[in-house]
Amino acid sequence: MAQDNHSKHIETLIRPPYLQAGDTVAIVAPSGILKNRNTEIEQAKALLKSWGLYPVVGKHVFSQNNHFAGTDAERCEDFQKALDDPKIKAIWCARGGYGAVRILDKLDYTKFKNKPKWVIGYSDITALHNQIHTLGFESLHAMMCTSMQDNTESIKETISTFKDALFGKPLNYTLEGSKYNKIGHVSAPIVGGNLSILASMLGSKTSIDTSGKILFIEEIGEYEYTIDRMLQSLKRAGYFDHCVGVLVGDVSKVRKNTTLWGSSVQQLILDVLADYSFPIAFNMPAGHEKDNRALILGRMVDMSVNKNESKIVFKP
Repeated sequence: MAQDNHSKHIETLIRPPYLQAGDTVAIVAPSGILKNRNTEIEQAKALLKSWGLYPVVGKHVFSQNNHFAGTDAERCEDFQKALDDPKIKAIWCARGGYGAVRILDKLDYTKFKNKPKWVIGYSDITALHNQIHTLGFESLHAMMCTSMQDNTESIKETISTFKDALFGKPLNYTLEGSKYNKIGHVSAPIVGGNLSILASMLGSKTSIDTSGKILFIEEIGEYEYTIDRMLQSLKRAGYFDHCVGVLVGDVSKVRKNTTLWGSSVQQLILDVLADYSFPIAFNMPAGHEKDNRALILGRMVDMSVNKNESKIVFKP
């Protein structure tokens, strides 16, 4: 019976309105500092304008407070303003890094709930995605303004899937196969993001409920034993008990420990999840590599996993 209630809850996840030409997009920096990143912000503004959108940049985007883009209060002020302004239809995070967790409990979503809008970013922005998801809204795991440091030719898919997601065009991905894939087919909402952030949310009210959902994970710059430890933490917290699938994005720049781990990252993930029968797909081009394709978190997806390829189809 509880499961039924849960599926009802899943169906009622609220989708912010897709963007249309003439809409306003706020660029804010809820996390790391944007030192000497003016060019990327200008390029990001130009990109939005080329799509017929009107960019506005938060007052404190270029503020500096040690590690952060301004004090907690300044970063919170910009984000809150963007949440509250009815003219703003999407909030695009300038970069990740670290810091979003420090403003989570200061944010007020009252006006957002009445007029939801897309919140866009990845990496540290997973903290905000989690919060928005627990409130029952979809959000967008996609490129940030600093992605514009790359030659646009080299991030074509990153940009085009971001645009498609924003404007409500269909998102379908065919992933390269992997001998590590655990075959199966499932239709469920997708949630998740950066593994470190997901692990750091455990035990708080912004830890996401993965029951009946596909969990997406990506990571950068960690040792294999750290990846194992975080996955073990999620497992012990019951994260995978009612989960129905796992989609693995890029696990980039894995650090070398003096004591070798002894297996691939893929095998490490399979070992942690050996007790579960749900499908597991590797090779989703999303995360900290140049090819970082958009994922609508909270949206129903069809995930078919085979050894030779996997298909991820977002429901319209």
